[in-house]
Amino acid sequence: MAGNTFGNIFKVATFGESHGAAIGGVLDGCPSGIEIDFEAIQKELDRRKPGQSAIVTQRKEPDTVEFYSGIFEGKTTGTPIGFAIHNTNQKSHDYSHIKDSYRPSHADYVYDKKYGFRDYRGGGRSSARETASRVVAGAIAKQFLSDMKINAYVSQVGAMKMETPYQELDFSLIESNPVRCPDPKMAAKMEEYIKEIRKEGDTIGGIITCVIQNVPIGLGEPAFDKLHAELGKAMLSINAVKGFEYGSGFAGVAMKGSAHNDQFNQDGTTKTNHSGGIQGGISNGMDIYFNVAFKPVATVIQPYQTIDKDGNFVQTKGKGRHDPCVVPRAVPIVEAMAALVMADFSLLNRTIKANS
Repeated sequence: MAGNTFGNIFKVATFGESHGAAIGGVLDGCPSGIEIDFEAIQKELDRRKPGQSAIVTQRKEPDTVEFYSGIFEGKTTGTPIGFAIHNTNQKSHDYSHIKDSYRPSHADYVYDKKYGFRDYRGGGRSSARETASRVVAGAIAKQFLSDMKINAYVSQVGAMKMETPYQELDFSLIESNPVRCPDPKMAAKMEEYIKEIRKEGDTIGGIITCVIQNVPIGLGEPAFDKLHAELGKAMLSINAVKGFEYGSGFAGVAMKGSAHNDQFNQDGTTKTNHSGGIQGGISNGMDIYFNVAFKPVATVIQPYQTIDKDGNFVQTKGKGRHDPCVVPRAVPIVEAMAALVMADFSLLNRTIKANS
């Protein structure tokens, strides 16, 4: 299986399966001398881990990360940073009923057809549990990018959409509720809705908005390595993501060019920011903001029809511990992937300047 490494200079390779002994990764290209805040890394993992509230999967994992290389006396050495998170609460028997059948809209069928073999326990490598390794790498990237501020939050659950512009939000409220929505009233409505969906044995999707502030001008490499293209790739690599838009996004098609154009101020900033902080694939110093759409989780705790490995129709039912809505736990994952992209381009800029 290829495709387990993300990034060009600041890059991470992840390993492990949902019900294996451990998941983890190797972060390569991280500069030396960065003082590591281990508590901050663990805090990021705690934001993503299962069992943290009544509206997420009740799998109980401490998600404690252990580092094996690349850090000495609290600072990065410039060598590969190896780390692992041990799985402690697997319930593989919850998946024995799908050993020979395929869950609709999961990766079961395509994994089996591509590789001729699959780990059916929790989806194996296709499980979102793999994203914990990304969060570790992203937490280190955040510390490298200490001047930049990356904040993601839930802006929509199902049809419940928060209309408040991000400039008017208090990001300190994101962690004040289990939905991770910075609007307390909307968060309460979203939480009740997710609980109702869970009682029905069903799932619902949502949108996460991410804002990156204090971005320097000049990150991004045309023509094929545009900054927004890499952010899109990063977000679309996250499990259950179905869409990515930055700046005005799809709403921009309804605007005239005269209204959509971001007029300049004398200092090079712009009066509006429909561009989403990126023009020509290069950061322009304005805030970068984008939306990431997540589908409803595919596993529903309801009876359904599917096919087995021989092509026969079979009746089965979803079992195990699953999120009724993935977006609350995906917030730190979106931030982590954004940080990895920004760290990679920051190092690329250093390389270009050093060689010029």
